[in-house]
Amino acid sequence: MALPVPNLDDRRFQDLVDDAKRLVQQKCPEWTDHNVSDPGVTLIETFAWMTDQVLYRLNRVPERNYIKFLELIGVRLFPPTAARVAITFWLAGPQAAAIHIRPGTQVATLRTDSDEAILFTTVGDLPIVPCSLSLLASSLANEKEIRDHTEALAAKTSFFCFDKVPKPNDVLLVGLSEAVPACAVTLRFKCDIEGVGVDPENPPLVWEAWDGYAWARCDVDRDGTGGLNRDGDVVLHIPKSHTVSVIQQQRAGWLRARVLKPEPDQPTYSASPIIKGLTAFTTGGTTDAVNAELVENEILGASEGVPGQRFALKHRPVVPGGSGAVLEVSGVDGWQEWKQVQDFVDSKPQDHHFVLDAVSGEVALGPGVREPDGALRYYGAVPAKGVRLRLRSYLIGGGRKGNVARNTISVLKSSIPYVARIQNRRAAEGGVDGEDIANAKERGPIVLRTRDRAVTMEDYEHLAREAAPEVARVRCVTAGDGADAGGVRILVVPAAGSSDGRLRFEQLVPAEETLQRISRRLGESRVIGTRVLVEPPVYRGVTVVAKLRPRAGADPTRLQTDALDALYHYFHPVSGGPDRNGWPFGRPVHVGEVYSVLQGLRGTELVEDARLFGADPVTGQRGQAVQRLVIEPHALVFSYEHQVLVEGA
Repeated sequence: MALPVPNLDDRRFQDLVDDAKRLVQQKCPEWTDHNVSDPGVTLIETFAWMTDQVLYRLNRVPERNYIKFLELIGVRLFPPTAARVAITFWLAGPQAAAIHIRPGTQVATLRTDSDEAILFTTVGDLPIVPCSLSLLASSLANEKEIRDHTEALAAKTSFFCFDKVPKPNDVLLVGLSEAVPACAVTLRFKCDIEGVGVDPENPPLVWEAWDGYAWARCDVDRDGTGGLNRDGDVVLHIPKSHTVSVIQQQRAGWLRARVLKPEPDQPTYSASPIIKGLTAFTTGGTTDAVNAELVENEILGASEGVPGQRFALKHRPVVPGGSGAVLEVSGVDGWQEWKQVQDFVDSKPQDHHFVLDAVSGEVALGPGVREPDGALRYYGAVPAKGVRLRLRSYLIGGGRKGNVARNTISVLKSSIPYVARIQNRRAAEGGVDGEDIANAKERGPIVLRTRDRAVTMEDYEHLAREAAPEVARVRCVTAGDGADAGGVRILVVPAAGSSDGRLRFEQLVPAEETLQRISRRLGESRVIGTRVLVEPPVYRGVTVVAKLRPRAGADPTRLQTDALDALYHYFHPVSGGPDRNGWPFGRPVHVGEVYSVLQGLRGTELVEDARLFGADPVTGQRGQAVQRLVIEPHALVFSYEHQVLVEGA
């Protein structure tokens, strides 16, 4: 069967005649006789017949010619983007000197009989800085005075770390000998069981680190003390912004444990924990990694000294990086840097510019164009003949396969002294497959119409996707009326995903670098006077509470897992909804959809009950049960803690 041929112009003979007659009425109202006997109408029909023959031949243009036309107008396939993930390197034990994890360190998932190993490469230098405890203090919520416990700790004298009856915002201050940004720190406590009243699995306590401006929250990897209630270790992941500061004339890398106001039904302290001893040491560090392989200092070849040269890379496709690729040209004074640009439109003859086609893996230098007077105009500099060119570094790989689940990256490709194991504490996200030719053909007419100018909503969406191909969805809406009139909002949904459909709310917030890149691109293309605001959409949490009766012989536990997975996948802002392309913006949620999703499961005999609740994913508060959950016109739903009860489970 022949491949379908695109219909470039679907107008026929009669359509052309009718269009011409309408133009006659607009441009020449004196011409009133439009009958076929009129000589003018005969001429119109003659030209319409000739135009119809041209359109017939145009629509017989082969697919290759259409694609070549797209190349001429500058359409390029979007390259794949690499998933990013934070990798924690755990030390075998406390070290006396800093351990450096260099950029380009390779880690991977475990290779199995059915799955290949998925490679990740670190992108930043990580110094795992040793530390020790230097100061210990506390302060009460209603007092400015700080009580120093360092001497009591040295004398092995026990003390209350909060008020006798702890109140919200009572704090325990821990001063480290050094700042430990992006490191994992173990605080080893010796405590008496006096902090009674709290749930050891959910104490009203938060750990924070001082970054010089504010207290930033620390991730708690493990709390073996049950909320400072028994001997054990508290393992904290310190933010990258941690720094040495002076508090009450004491210089240290400060951490603190702060008592929180309890949530509804959350037990709180009725007496303060008693501290008898505390030591601190660094046990690891966390750095970012991408699902790509780093290629460094690849020699491209020698220049021929002419404009328009092209050099092929040994590997492709190239994953777009944050700072862009750097081309280096050899010279008398060493290697000279050339800058990557989008095109050569604004390049001057002396500009050291190049263009990188990420999908085809090709480096192009500026062309030379012959002017009407015979002079040759150069768009970008031309390297001298015989000089060598190399690409300093670039990443290859990427794609959706890199969105691996948490705790699946465990293989260190090359051993590092004193590093015992590695771990990804959260799922990798942001990996998107490269664009296919079918989508590029649909995008072609938009590119031709837009030509780098943002006028319509579709123009803004197209240019935003062009600036950040790694995002999952983009929607352009008007900013509002009154003072906001004349502005547009670009709603950006990142490519957040997981194997079971469950998402953390912070996964749906695009990276600040992505938002800034889109803002810069649209700022160059917008109509003068138009205000552009780039931000994530509003997310409305939805919670489903359901009760199922399983079929005879069905496993109730398996049905419960399948039901939860189905709900999380259906009410998903990126891959959910009726067509699995993401929940439609502004589409309300009906409880009937819940019945449909659950009744369609293989093991479901009957959906006994299903209730729909609105939920705030930030505060966790749940509203009243409703039959229809109304969503704002440009908002998306977000699954928040569904609950399914299966008889017999």
